[in-house]
Amino acid sequence: MNSITHDPVAPLRREWQRHTPAQRISRWLVWLACVAAVVWAVRSIDIIPEFLADAPEQMGDMLVRMWPPELSHYYPEVHNALIETLHIATLGTVFCFILAVPLALLAARNICTIRPINALAQLGLVASRSVNSLVWALLFVAIFGPGPAAGVFAIAFRSVGFVGKLLAEALEETAPGPREALRAAGAPWGSELLKGVWPQVQPAFWGIALFRWDINVRESAVLGLVGAGGIGLVLDDAINFFQWPRVATVLLAVLVVVLLAEIIVTRIRARLI
Repeated sequence: MNSITHDPVAPLRREWQRHTPAQRISRWLVWLACVAAVVWAVRSIDIIPEFLADAPEQMGDMLVRMWPPELSHYYPEVHNALIETLHIATLGTVFCFILAVPLALLAARNICTIRPINALAQLGLVASRSVNSLVWALLFVAIFGPGPAAGVFAIAFRSVGFVGKLLAEALEETAPGPREALRAAGAPWGSELLKGVWPQVQPAFWGIALFRWDINVRESAVLGLVGAGGIGLVLDDAINFFQWPRVATVLLAVLVVVLLAEIIVTRIRARLI
């Protein structure tokens, strides 16, 4: 028998290959396009050098005005606004899943096999993600008027695209075996989803729900800047009246709530997943 010796270091050695002229030209064209895009963006934005030079001094002056925070302003106005912000994020997340789950089922190609319906569902998810939450808030403020209702719908419609896309991807990654077994046993379509698909996507579902609620808590904190309720409305009033210690109190309250939400979501995810 012929003994074959293997070099253990062979997999670690790199094999250098020279790029072809076409590849080198393509790489240089990509770099040139990136540089041209950056130069075009800088030239098209009206940047005033005097404002940039004065920015550190203005920032320092603002921080001096904000310190120390006036914690006496926290209760009841800031506290009630924070509770309203949490309610907006929670209701918006719940309403989002009511809309996103059907769209995810229609967008998943292994669940809905009709390609035009898949395309329409994907279009709806992309349309939701393409509009910022502040823009949604402006639209719903014009429809419902200023208040938390506009914030709830803005959070919901903004979240539909994110949640629906992740759920559709989780549905498409499910194993077909359980569904095929249930179908062979004569189970209806609803039972296929409930018994064959739901156990596989349940961890992803709860993970997406917690992650999106965490994001919505952050996003709902600024919706008040356009009149959609929450802590942003208190922050906007404090900035307009140059009450910088009050602004610092609001920002500290938002920071604490966001950190607590992050801790809660992380611990719940660790228990559920």
